[in-house]
Amino acid sequence: MTTLNPSVLEGPLPPRAATATDRTASPPWERPAFWALLVVAAIAFLWDLGASGYGNEFYSAAVQAGGESWKAAFFGASDAGNSITVDKPPVALWPMDLSVRLFGVGSWQILAPEALTGVATVGVLYAAVRRLYGPAAGLLAGALLALTPVAALMFRFNNPDALLALLMVCALYCFQRALEGHRVARWMVLTGVCFGLAFLVKTLQAWLILPALTAVYLVCAAQPVTRRIGHVLLAGAAIVVSAGWWVALVELWPADSRPYVGGSTNNSFLDLTLGYNGLGRITGDEAKGGAGGGGSVSSGALGGGSVPGGGGGAGGRGGEGGITRMFDSALGGQISWLLPAALILLVAALVVTRRAARTDPHRAGFLAWGGALLCTAVTFSFMSGIFHEYYTVALAPYVAALVAMGTVLLWRLRGRAVAAVVLAVTVAVTAVWAFVLLGRVDGWTAQLRWPVLVVGLLAAVGLALVRLLPRRLALGATGLALAAVLAGPASYTWATVTTAHTGQTPLAGPASAADAQGHGGPTGGGTGRAGGTGKGGAGRLGGIDAVTPQLRATLVENAQDYTWVAATVASDNQTWLQLATGRPVMPIGGFSGGDPAPTLARFQQYVADGKIHYFVAQGGEEGGFARDGEDSTGAQISAWVTASFTARTVGSTVVYDLTAPKS
Repeated sequence: MTTLNPSVLEGPLPPRAATATDRTASPPWERPAFWALLVVAAIAFLWDLGASGYGNEFYSAAVQAGGESWKAAFFGASDAGNSITVDKPPVALWPMDLSVRLFGVGSWQILAPEALTGVATVGVLYAAVRRLYGPAAGLLAGALLALTPVAALMFRFNNPDALLALLMVCALYCFQRALEGHRVARWMVLTGVCFGLAFLVKTLQAWLILPALTAVYLVCAAQPVTRRIGHVLLAGAAIVVSAGWWVALVELWPADSRPYVGGSTNNSFLDLTLGYNGLGRITGDEAKGGAGGGGSVSSGALGGGSVPGGGGGAGGRGGEGGITRMFDSALGGQISWLLPAALILLVAALVVTRRAARTDPHRAGFLAWGGALLCTAVTFSFMSGIFHEYYTVALAPYVAALVAMGTVLLWRLRGRAVAAVVLAVTVAVTAVWAFVLLGRVDGWTAQLRWPVLVVGLLAAVGLALVRLLPRRLALGATGLALAAVLAGPASYTWATVTTAHTGQTPLAGPASAADAQGHGGPTGGGTGRAGGTGKGGAGRLGGIDAVTPQLRATLVENAQDYTWVAATVASDNQTWLQLATGRPVMPIGGFSGGDPAPTLARFQQYVADGKIHYFVAQGGEEGGFARDGEDSTGAQISAWVTASFTARTVGSTVVYDLTAPKS
């Protein structure tokens, strides 16, 4: 292959990267196609959102608290009484907090901001890819992202990953603008701001791609070396400022007047960042707090089941670590449909551009998106700590961009035999891999495997000979290739969009053999599919309907007289009690019950001050409490309540009136 230059590339691509605002380079079909893409993405992400109820009830309870209390919103507290925060920074909650404050608490009010985040991500990805390879590539990238099963899942769910994906795409867009050499300082600052805000969404995961982008800028930017270094330092300063202001306020705020930092061992956000949410995720040593706070939460008062302390629910830890992790039975159907194609096309593009100038924007684009993909995928593959299947949504924009750019690049070079053969091999490999993935599930999606394989191989033959075919036959082969490549992920995405997802570890796609072996299903816990809670095994009722009218009436009686209408160990039942009553409920010990907050002495002071009305037992019977070790705060408080107050049963739930001690 020869060196890439604009004259070789067909289509409206000027010598430098195509600008998204240059309408003289826009074909008449581009704008209608772009708006059609956004409309279809919006319909897919918004379709029947109400069926998923509160989605992840852990974050929904925090959103309910944030909609009521500005302080709870600022810190990301689990309850409006500000006892403890969720185990993540709060920025991902803020759009939902605002929605709930404006429109009230409800499924659509919580989940619709996530869907709109997904639409925005599709739009920004289109703009970023279009700048390099034109409108067809941009539209293809946006469509591929929308058709990625795990993306369709997380853009309809209220975990932090949706906003993280948007900010990562925005960061890469700004980074590309900086590489173009116009107003570089401004675009590098904006790149840093995106990374800083992303840190306040999911801490260190946001910075996984920083090494790759730093290297790309230092090598490829059209600036003198000293300026390149200065721009990198400027972006770093922007990261520190845009992330550090909130961290500094939390660290400097008097600890006794803010919520305890959930997931930390010492009430410090820095400890949470470097420990449970940082190195602990890499090494597996995250068992000292947060959702992985050791031990397990026993059967809840609102139903059976358990929550493994280190796994965050029966939804699993994303398969075994190793180089094949992204392709195994746990993760393959979520993200890997186009991953082989992305890797093949990345290598092909780097070969095509191997003799291009150091500052060539086309090669820099592949290096940036490819570096982001490799940094993230390698980290995910080999990390030993908590890892859930839905984390792979972080890969989806990178895969979509690389496939779109690589496809358009090789299509424009299709007159060369090697380029046509690489395109053909890419389609054939993708079809074979789809055949494997579709064989892992049951139902109508499994029936697609043979048609996908046959059509894909036929299309591959056509693409290999495309330079010899008449235009009509060449376009036909291209259409068959697209159908074969997209049929598998589209079927998974359709199953995802038409299925309700709740709990904390949802999975995209149809039910599979893996679901029956521990991920739950339509009636169980694990994945949170179709009504499962995602927090427990068979038998756990879960859900707001499990809070009986009698229990709700008991808790809300004279609720205005108390900071917390109730307290309970861990968030397992706290979330549903809080969502059902609309009143603050204290989750003792945070998510898993393992955090040292509040201490027994402080809890006793709260009771003495009349701030907590009831204590709701875990386990459904007197003395049946969730424990994180005999010496944990939850165990100590449970023992004190049992000894000091009389139990009574409300419906099937044991409660203790903390205003009426034993005589």
